[in-house]
Amino acid sequence: MYPDSKVESFISSTFIPVRFHVKENPEGFERFGAQWTPTILLLDPDGKERHRIEGFLPADDFLAQLHLGLGHAAFGRQKFGEASKHFDEVVSSFPKTESAAEALYWAGVSRYKESNDGAHLKATADAFAKRYSDSAWAKKASVWA
Repeated sequence: MYPDSKVESFISSTFIPVRFHVKENPEGFERFGAQWTPTILLLDPDGKERHRIEGFLPADDFLAQLHLGLGHAAFGRQKFGEASKHFDEVVSSFPKTESAAEALYWAGVSRYKESNDGAHLKATADAFAKRYSDSAWAKKASVWA
């Protein structure tokens, strides 16, 4: 189903993949408001969409997006410790992807939500001064400095 074995292995061990063919099952495509193919949706156990990936990506970028989606799903369930681990995985394993700056931001937010300690937000802003400083996520975190 996926040309990269790392992607295939991660998906099969982590998710329950469901595939809709746009021409054979247009109702599945319409149900989720998909605008383009491929559209990958990460749904939580209640069926609520937590992350969306549209279009093809290279393997590392796709894996980073999948981990980011796991983080968003955990965050949405208020499992902030779990969320920060998924976001940290993106930053540590896929630091050169576009997802890394977003993951750094949400890792800081997750730590703050778990602890209610503003020091986590400041530490995140400080981390942006060293990494991803030109990203939109760094601008969002700049108020925490």
